[in-house]
Amino acid sequence: MMKNIINRLVPGLYSFLLLSMGISQQASAEFTSTFKLPEYEKFTLKNGLTVYLMEQHEVPLIYLSAVFPAGAVKDGDRYGLAALTADGLLFGTSKFTKKQIEETLDFLGASYSTSASQEAAEVDMSFVNKDLDQILPILKEIIVHPVFDEQEFEKRKKRLLNELELAKERPSRVISAYYSKFLFDQHVYGNPISGTVNGVSKINAVDLKDFYASNYVPGESAIAIVGDFKTSEMKKRVKALFKDWKSKGAASKAASTDVKPFSKKRLLLVNKDDATETQFLIGGLGIKRSNPDFVPVQVINTILGGRFTSWLNDELRVNRGLTYGARSFFRAYKNAGLFALYSYTRTEKTVEAIDVALEVYDKLLKQGIDQETLKSAQNYIKGQYPPDYETAGDLASLLTEMFVYDFDESFINNFQKNVDQMTVEKARHIVQTWFPKENLQFVLIGKAVEIREQVKQYGELTEKEIKADGF
Repeated sequence: MMKNIINRLVPGLYSFLLLSMGISQQASAEFTSTFKLPEYEKFTLKNGLTVYLMEQHEVPLIYLSAVFPAGAVKDGDRYGLAALTADGLLFGTSKFTKKQIEETLDFLGASYSTSASQEAAEVDMSFVNKDLDQILPILKEIIVHPVFDEQEFEKRKKRLLNELELAKERPSRVISAYYSKFLFDQHVYGNPISGTVNGVSKINAVDLKDFYASNYVPGESAIAIVGDFKTSEMKKRVKALFKDWKSKGAASKAASTDVKPFSKKRLLLVNKDDATETQFLIGGLGIKRSNPDFVPVQVINTILGGRFTSWLNDELRVNRGLTYGARSFFRAYKNAGLFALYSYTRTEKTVEAIDVALEVYDKLLKQGIDQETLKSAQNYIKGQYPPDYETAGDLASLLTEMFVYDFDESFINNFQKNVDQMTVEKARHIVQTWFPKENLQFVLIGKAVEIREQVKQYGELTEKEIKADGF
């Protein structure tokens, strides 16, 4: 879940597949123009659980995605609680031990996982349709009757603490957490999903049970099932399966504050004494996922840093040889979002790389884009987005994303229209409206003693040690 729904495909893959099948670019455009979200049925059980059913009979597989209002925004001061609780769904249930769950699902060849993101927890499964009767009872137990076995919890907690310490040996794995915390500060969108050593250390198995009871509630949860089944039969199964799932009330509310614009330029320098390169993120606040300009924003971001031939990658990698990669991205949440330019470079080239990235960004802000560049980005995106939803698993995830982030199928059904209606003038308006222009925020991880004096120019300086707990 929470995938980058525009940029995660290999560039050119879709066009290559079309050509290999003898399909012309014109036919490709016609296919894209007619792409619509397949029909599905949406209904709500008496306990409030939202259910999406979509038949797809191409292969004898069933994909399932279930989401719950149990993301990291609910962690409080125990960072990592949502993630550990999602992991704990597989620690055993009232009817099945962890070993029984694993052995049964592995024997049947099912894929399964649990996870937490910033705003939701998720259970994903895929399996052959003939195994439905064996798998659905296990799924129901995982969702409705987890027991959070203490021994399994302690083993996972120990591993997670070790993972958190090792992650800081690789700045690319943690710079995003530093950036989110720096931008959102005390807002819950700054909560690190995987947690911190101090936060995880406070958590016990009882905390997982309490968190589950407070946040895994049917009235604010959804299940999407896509694949080879008959809707009428699956509807009966789901109703019977979850009719007894009850909750004491609404899910707990995340303690939060308003997301405020920045009043000055700031820079966080995270010192890593043995670093030989500098990782950096530059940007500010972005857009929420339901923003009606979400698609136009992605078109423009494609030009700036959303594909291999983007302005950022061309200038920083191809023309200057300062990095092996540079990109830009928006991360959109339910009520806010962030934007960033990202790259990395040798320590001695830190300032040069940052200045080049800022020059490229300034070009977008001041000059905008011309018609030829816009057309290229429009064609690129229209060629990429249909395969994003070519599997039942992709479609199941999309349906639950729609539930979590309050957008509907018009995102898909009007996608090409929204892309085609982009003009140079509208692009300029989108840039001025949604791309941060003033008081940019900088987060750098590198060898502070060698770059501190040089990077002070970018904003009010704050320093942290990467070995210190948290972000």
